[in-house]
Amino acid sequence: MIEHPLHRLLHRLLHRAVDVRPEEVRATLLGFAWFFCLLGGYYLLRPLRDAMGLAGGPDELQWLFTGTFVAMLALVPIFGALVTRLSPRRFVPLVYRAFTASILVFCVLIAMDIQSVWVGRTFFVWISVFNLFVISIFWSVLADCFSNAQGRRLFGFIAAGGTAGTFVGPALAATLVSALGPVALTLGAALLLEMALQCFYRLYPKATGTSGHRLSDPGEQAGAATATGDAQPIGGGVFAGLGLIVRSPYLAGLCGYLLLHTAASTFLYFEQGRIVAGAFADTASRTRFFALVDLGVSSLTLLLQVFVTGRLIRRFGIGTALVVLPVASALAFAAVALSPAVMVLASAQALRRAFDYAVARPAREVLFTVVTREAKYKAKNAIETVVYRGGDAVSGWISTGLAAVGIGFAGLAALAIPLAALWAVLSLWLARQQERRLRERARP
Repeated sequence: MIEHPLHRLLHRLLHRAVDVRPEEVRATLLGFAWFFCLLGGYYLLRPLRDAMGLAGGPDELQWLFTGTFVAMLALVPIFGALVTRLSPRRFVPLVYRAFTASILVFCVLIAMDIQSVWVGRTFFVWISVFNLFVISIFWSVLADCFSNAQGRRLFGFIAAGGTAGTFVGPALAATLVSALGPVALTLGAALLLEMALQCFYRLYPKATGTSGHRLSDPGEQAGAATATGDAQPIGGGVFAGLGLIVRSPYLAGLCGYLLLHTAASTFLYFEQGRIVAGAFADTASRTRFFALVDLGVSSLTLLLQVFVTGRLIRRFGIGTALVVLPVASALAFAAVALSPAVMVLASAQALRRAFDYAVARPAREVLFTVVTREAKYKAKNAIETVVYRGGDAVSGWISTGLAAVGIGFAGLAALAIPLAALWAVLSLWLARQQERRLRERARP
């Protein structure tokens, strides 16, 4: 087959930033564009979600977190039923278009100026659910389409598409809401979600009867599903995802990793709220501070994803990439506990979040490339929705309870730093288990 000149040009340009092979260029760019549309659409809606979520007052945010967790519990069995009965080619469009329809319903309510407290609460919870579900499905499909070796090289760059969306989404939100009002944000998000679905269709084509969905990777022959398998439902039970987690130490370890991650994030988030509330007297100055931190995080994340992540994972392995986040979290807790100043907080949070998005998240997604297809869609979704939001809710109540009995952030940091050491050990264990699974799959 003669290679198209444009394809050669794209490969040369991409190869300067990421170790991509010619046959992987199209899928890599589709993954990049898909994630860009997802996070661009979410960041269009996030300012509106936060504003409507405050309709009942800031003291109710903890209840909104709990409501999101309850909604996750209700939706996971429905998602499990879809995955059981339908192939990814069929259930992914159903889920995405259901969320698109729900966004358009809120668009109508906002257009009719029906913005009661309960509409605001429902919108906050639903958009939080939407964000986790569509992104979890995105990474499930990528773990299904890319081999372990390809994920190590390419997931960091693909994740940069989402980071680019975090730049474009807020910029569009600020422009559209000023010119056209909040209705434009919902319409823009619905359009971007449909564009994301079109990327899925091209990345995960219909089975042809001759080849599977997985990209060609001579370095890893095992694990690619056949075209016949792609056309069939994944099967299993509706609640199989939770059962797989209980029966698999590897998946349970991934749950533990994510729970420690959410606990650290929530504790720092609550302390951030206290420090910022004391340092800035009005909403405008607080908003400006958060915007500058987000800008710094996005800028550093994009640089790391494009130029560092793939090379770091390839050179030092998944274990090192996973350990980066517990180490960064321990340093952040220590720094804020020793000097609870705004600039220390901003620097600690920016570095920690950048390492999370740029290095730890792509590495964590690579861990799922060695599990069964049922686990990629069912167990992974349960881990990243129910476990994630459950960890948020529980950690939030723990933080509130500790503050109520007089335990300050210094006492919390004294507990968090040893937990970060446990988190690092768990990271290395997960990396070793992944390597063992790869060796087992490579055996005849």
